[in-house]
Amino acid sequence: VLDSHTSHIASKFTEIKQKNDKRTGKMLEENPKEIKTGDASLCILKPTKPMDVETFKQYAPLGRFAVRDMKQTVAEGDIKSECKGESTGKSTKSAVVSTQSRGIAYVVVE
Repeated sequence: VLDSHTSHIASKFTEIKQKNDKRTGKMLEENPKEIKTGDASLCILKPTKPMDVETFKQYAPLGRFAVRDMKQTVAEGDIKSECKGESTGKSTKSAVVSTQSRGIAYVVVE
C-alpha cells in the first residue's frame, strides 16, 4: 500500500531504474535485479487507482511517501516525477472528480 499524505492506495513496483549510493546519491548500478534492506534506489510505482500527488520539489509535504505491507513500513522516500495516464482499477466518485484534470499512472520515487 502506497501512503502519500492522506491517500492509501495499493501499488506495484513496476521497474527498478537504478541503485544509488546512500550517502552521495551517485548511481552504482543501472536496472538492478533486486534491492536489499538499506539500499537507496530510483523506482517506478504504479497505483491501482488514480491518485493525486505532487513532486517533492513542488510541494515537500505532499511529495513524500511510504510503502507499507502488513502495517510495517518497507520503503519511504520522495516523489521525483509523476505521469498522467489511465489507471486499471475502480475509482470512487471523489477520485474521478479530482483526477479529471490530472490522473497519475505511475510515480518515479527515490
